Amino acid sequence: MKKWSFLGIYILGVSSAGAQNLLSPEQLWSMGRVSALGVTTDGKSVVYKVSIPDMKENKSNGKTYRISVEGGDPVEISEPVDLVDKHLSPDGSRLLYDEAVRLMPVSGTDFYPEMEKTSARIYESLHYRHWDTWRDGTFNHVFYRENKPDSKGTDIMKDEPYHTPQLPFGGGEDYIWTPDGKGIIYVCKKKFGTDYARSTNTDLYRFDLVTEKTTNLTEGMMGYDTEPAYSSTGYLAWLSMRRDGYEADKNDILVDVKGQKLNLTAGWDGTVTQYQWAPDGKKIYFTAPTDGTLQLFEVDFPGLTKKLPVVKQLSNGFFDVTGIVGFSGSKIIVTRTDFNHATELFSFEPVSAKFEQITRVNDRFYNQTKEVKAEKRYVTTTDGKKMLVWVLFPPDFDATKKYPALLYCQGGPQSALTQFFSFRWNLALMASQGYVVVAPNRRGMPGHGVEWNEQIS
Repeated sequence: MKKWSFLGIYILGVSSAGAQNLLSPEQLWSMGRVSALGVTTDGKSVVYKVSIPDMKENKSNGKTYRISVEGGDPVEISEPVDLVDKHLSPDGSRLLYDEAVRLMPVSGTDFYPEMEKTSARIYESLHYRHWDTWRDGTFNHVFYRENKPDSKGTDIMKDEPYHTPQLPFGGGEDYIWTPDGKGIIYVCKKKFGTDYARSTNTDLYRFDLVTEKTTNLTEGMMGYDTEPAYSSTGYLAWLSMRRDGYEADKNDILVDVKGQKLNLTAGWDGTVTQYQWAPDGKKIYFTAPTDGTLQLFEVDFPGLTKKLPVVKQLSNGFFDVTGIVGFSGSKIIVTRTDFNHATELFSFEPVSAKFEQITRVNDRFYNQTKEVKAEKRYVTTTDGKKMLVWVLFPPDFDATKKYPALLYCQGGPQSALTQFFSFRWNLALMASQGYVVVAPNRRGMPGHGVEWNEQIS
């Protein structure tokens, strides 16, 4: 029996085999990319955007559609529709939004205007770049304004060298109205330069529109505090990590109950990726990784009773529930993927645990291509642990033949390697080129080896 030893991260380039009915890079980049915009206020329709890359022009063209939550034919729309929006004040009189505000000189011409052709940037501390974006002297700030044309906005973070939404991936989930419309809750890491780069301590802040004073609601909580959301009954929830400097810590759901911070998921061995309050405020639905997939869960909200919160897994299968979009009656509207299928919209009925597909943007591609088969395997690592491994086989795999193997080890360790569909690292595409793809669900970090003695057969 052959012993395999893999060290570090291996990336192999594969060319298109050009075989008919096999997924190709050209087909992958011709698919529509679905992003949900929300559920209409009457709960009857879902609004979503489809972006299709134009490889010749090196850009994407997007269109917006509306479709019934029961499915059917989508309708292209160009006018705004009434969506459930936490950025509109409860009485509808004001709007929340964010803009980049320039506060600091960074470019060479900021310091030396006479050097018109310079491309230099001048930094005096860390945090000169976040991921692929250079710090340019601007900061994301939250504004509010009257909900009428040409009204002037008010910067609630005036002159502060901090970011809301957070860099690099923060968005509208980083700021919301309080239920009475008199305050704004926002997420911010109020650190600058090297201190910013070394810390993961974001906090929730409350800005009072009357006094214009800001209060730290999570002072003393040292990890990430993100995604604030109020229930219909007025309770504030958010996601929280415990430790500063550790961005892959367990993510829990906390709720402020009359000044007490109740951790709904403290006794559950998992980490939350996204959540939404149920419409009645009695429970919270959330997504979390489990057994190599992303699934839908719920946890009840007992308030200040002596009852312990109970976490329940609602969905199960070889797919990822990648996001909660909203609600329609008893149904939860979600986005879903698997190794063979890009994001589409589904409805989910919690009682029957049944999914119904709403959108079918890329069916014409799936009808023309052969699917790859994915299997779960468990292997024993050098430290004696059982590690889940996804094994993807080429279409029409023949067990009597030998195939080249491709090891896919992904950096991390923030998230699990699940049934994702990527337009960049697409495992189904790799398998379609004739490889057996081996994808360990433990993060492959440089300098840490993974060994096992099982052969793939």
